[in-house]
Amino acid sequence: MHIHILGICGTFMGGIAVLAKQAGHRVTGCDANVYPPMSTQLEAQGIELIEGFGPEQITLQPDIFVIGNVVSRGNPLMEEILNRNLPYISGPQWLAQNLLQNKWVLAVAGTHGKTTTTSMLAWILEYAGLNPGFLIGGVPQNFGLSARLTDAPFFVIEADEYDTAFFDKRSKFIHYRPRTVILNNLEFDHADIFADLAAIETQFHHLVRTVPGNGLIISNGRADSLKRVINHGCWTPVELFACADGWNIDADNRVIFNGEAHGELKWELMGEHNRLNALAALAAARHAGVPVAQGLAALSEFKNVKRRMEVRGVVNGITVYDDFAHHPTAIATTVSGLRANVGSARILAVLEPRSNTMKLGVMKNALPDSLKDADMVFCYDLNLGWDARAALAPLGDRAIIKDNLNELIAAIVAAARHGDNILVMSNGGFGGIHEKLLQRLAGL
Repeated sequence: MHIHILGICGTFMGGIAVLAKQAGHRVTGCDANVYPPMSTQLEAQGIELIEGFGPEQITLQPDIFVIGNVVSRGNPLMEEILNRNLPYISGPQWLAQNLLQNKWVLAVAGTHGKTTTTSMLAWILEYAGLNPGFLIGGVPQNFGLSARLTDAPFFVIEADEYDTAFFDKRSKFIHYRPRTVILNNLEFDHADIFADLAAIETQFHHLVRTVPGNGLIISNGRADSLKRVINHGCWTPVELFACADGWNIDADNRVIFNGEAHGELKWELMGEHNRLNALAALAAARHAGVPVAQGLAALSEFKNVKRRMEVRGVVNGITVYDDFAHHPTAIATTVSGLRANVGSARILAVLEPRSNTMKLGVMKNALPDSLKDADMVFCYDLNLGWDARAALAPLGDRAIIKDNLNELIAAIVAAARHGDNILVMSNGGFGGIHEKLLQRLAGL
């Protein structure tokens, strides 16, 4: 089969492209921004890439066009596909129909921690010799790639609640029909497509409805939103984590399930959030047949995901971190995790409010509290629809706001001193700020 993917350079659609190629299909694709690193990764797989969405691409005559959710009405290629009544399908639906059939799908859903938890789960299954396939919204360093197809029955997938396509407004995860589901947490996010938290809870309940009776739902016992989701109706066994009535972890990092200790979590990852991610991954792996002790051994060798508290360099005693945090809860969790690790050393938090939700300003009032553990805060406010200075005013002179990247970097370098930790948080490339900072710091 020849598939042509519209919006191929996104993490999810790029992963589908890699999986389709591994399955033996001919894969081509297009996007508005065809550039490294995704472009080089795809081209290395033998996938032909086209810049832009020109309608002449229909002359490729693929068997089907696979449509990413970045594509909307008015897109010239999409309009030509519609006008000519050519076959098209969403990415999640194509994946489900062509690659996930007859697989034991283990899906990881939630507002925060999906990528890390999915990577943990895939690595535990790999360590146990189960050779899982996977599709992850990041690059787990234990594997070095974000997607893999295998002949094994297990497939681990990061289950995103974002919408499927312009013609299918259900969440992506509704297509996967998993047997094992992790519900990590649930907060309001994606304000560009969801009106409120209740609307997201409805989508999560659609996911719950698809899990078979012989499956398993692993749910965060601390999240009232997930309790509401389950209480709407559930036909599948549920195991809770992060509470006394299920999976828990004590102050000595001992993992406890139903009151029984199963071993100690020994690793170097920071933060309470990662301890809870580990519990969820251990529970899901146990459902697939991996003993908890073996799961703990696997996690002792877990290397985390790129851009999750990744140390990008140390210059003149100053450490520069890169993290994907962009929601206030994730920002707070990341900063507090670093604080627990570095003690009284200074933290210089650098924030790019780049996600659609953050650009809308829906959560701007939560930012000051989320950054309270940082000694200084630097915010890049280019193209925001709200006043970052006013929003961060409660932080007083600890907050510095710039709409020019070079000026922002100069301010950070001027403030930094030996022993500091510069924590850069963004869900985008942030103009290559990490390398620019390291270069400037080296010139001190």
